Amino acid sequence: MSDLPRKAVTRTAKLAALPLGFAGRATWGLGKRIVGESAEIVGRELQQRTAEQLFKVLGELKGGAMKFGQALSVFESALPEEVAGPYRAALTKLQEAAPPMPTRTVHAVLAERLGEDWPQLFLEFEDKPSAAASIGQVHRGVWHDGREVAVKVQYPGAGDALLSDLNQLGRFARLLGPLIPGMDIKPLIAELRDRVSEELDYALEADAQQAHAQEFADDPDVVVPAVVHQCDQVLITEWIDGVPLSEVIADGTPEQRDRAGQLLARFLFSGPARTGLLHADPHPGNFRLLPGGPEGEDDWRLGVLDFGTVDRLPGGLPITIGESLRKTLDGRADAVYELLRTEGFVKDSIELDPDAVLDYLLPIIEPAQVEEFTFTRGWMRSQAARIADPRSPAYQLGKRLNLPPAYLLIHRVTLSTIGVLCQLGATVRLREELEEWLPGFVPQEELPADEAYEEGGEDGDSVAQA
Repeated sequence: MSDLPRKAVTRTAKLAALPLGFAGRATWGLGKRIVGESAEIVGRELQQRTAEQLFKVLGELKGGAMKFGQALSVFESALPEEVAGPYRAALTKLQEAAPPMPTRTVHAVLAERLGEDWPQLFLEFEDKPSAAASIGQVHRGVWHDGREVAVKVQYPGAGDALLSDLNQLGRFARLLGPLIPGMDIKPLIAELRDRVSEELDYALEADAQQAHAQEFADDPDVVVPAVVHQCDQVLITEWIDGVPLSEVIADGTPEQRDRAGQLLARFLFSGPARTGLLHADPHPGNFRLLPGGPEGEDDWRLGVLDFGTVDRLPGGLPITIGESLRKTLDGRADAVYELLRTEGFVKDSIELDPDAVLDYLLPIIEPAQVEEFTFTRGWMRSQAARIADPRSPAYQLGKRLNLPPAYLLIHRVTLSTIGVLCQLGATVRLREELEEWLPGFVPQEELPADEAYEEGGEDGDSVAQA
């Protein structure tokens, strides 16, 4: 048995204590207001104290608590610096590690899944895990054919822990809302809960990882470790070394930051186009910088790990995204509005001003307006403040827009990636990646004939019309 089911009562109690702590701080804040402190200062103190308690609790647990914490951690850039600063280290820790399960439990899982003679499959096997995450931990080893491997072992009872945590977090999602300005916590928890079965299925993960490994096998910029062996609760892949992206965020050189940011953007947009899959867990713990890129040992490649959560997009990213971006950049308010209404972003029962919608979108796509853009925490905070202030027109309009289910995961992955780019402070040629990989971003008449034919079909119509 692992510590997850055995300590179910303890973890439930810890999560249950969170809303009580939030309520206590709200009372404390009211007292501070009564004695004359400004609402803004009190609000910042409340936000900081609440965040510190939340991430302390999430960092002590695995399961859905840690998964939720990792998902939130990439939005740290949206927080005011005086709030984010004190617990940035705790967020980084969430992205990389959790308390490991006992060695005897690891051996029991391997014996059950690989057979009692499992040690003979390895020339070497390290009992101490190299990483411990939300539903499993990774051990380094050497496979019987001499390859260095990463052995991912799922925690027994991980599924129950995931569902229990996320259900409990969902009950007080409203109280968590003010933590990340402009972000609705409830749909995030619901989406994580809906994908529990996929996350636990190592066969699905192995298929997604191998599809990427084959596609990127000769890629000069992106490295995906190949799958070596897979069975229930155990996934063995080739090992890759490298600098964790969390370390680049903390101490990386400007060159490392920019290179990591460029490759992260490239992988986000090229992955669906090349594999029909979107890597949907873009927190820094899942990426490495490896030396030896196209320019030699002083250059870098991006190593990509953990394909437990993917969005299946057989045709790549929807062409509507590219067309909407392009028409927004061109200032074609009516055309953008019509596209959004057709795709369900604007419900039939609602009438909005197309020019107001354009004004709402333009600041968001600012990085695509220029040849290169420097992503910063300040820019992220300004965007969050713009759409989170109930007094602002952007907030009022945003509340009336709708996010269709088919775009939910794409939206979260894009926002998460932007959050990581802001943590990196990277200068990225984003427009270059959009023109290369995002369907619909380049008008049909500007595409080479073979690409226009492929994207538009025999009659030249867009995929969205076909």
